Amino acid sequence: MASKKGIAVTVIILATITAVSFLFWVIPQENPSTLIVSDYENYLDGVKKIHQVLHESIDTEFQDLLDGKTTPEDYNSVADITSSQVTGQITEFITSKPPEKWQESYISYMEALKKFNEYIIETKVVANMLKEGQNSIDTIQKIESLKLESQELIKKSDNSRP
Repeated sequence: MASKKGIAVTVIILATITAVSFLFWVIPQENPSTLIVSDYENYLDGVKKIHQVLHESIDTEFQDLLDGKTTPEDYNSVADITSSQVTGQITEFITSKPPEKWQESYISYMEALKKFNEYIIETKVVANMLKEGQNSIDTIQKIESLKLESQELIKKSDNSRP
């Protein structure tokens, strides 16, 4: 059998390790994370491809919602995941710190992603309206407007590339 002294020493050691680990986890680090990008053109092209896939996916799911093939609950789950991915892309843009010659293009594309995220949020509004049996025509018009704004910002980004 273990002695009381041995158990007490073991508990103290485990408590100390746990406390120190917790402190390292809780105390914020001084160095904010940054995304290091060396090929700004390819990085932007990669983000565009990801955006295109997310856009096609959410458009298909939204049309399925409007056609009654997808429930509002299922659609909202997909929209939440897509919105989270778009937010991640926006965060990467913020931390990538492009050189001055790329900033206008990056900022325009980041704004396009923000509009796309607004678009996703508005589609969730439509899903909730359909769930409650409400008319969603005005919101669908707003969705189309957000989609066009996002596409215009993408064109602006493309046109401002060095």
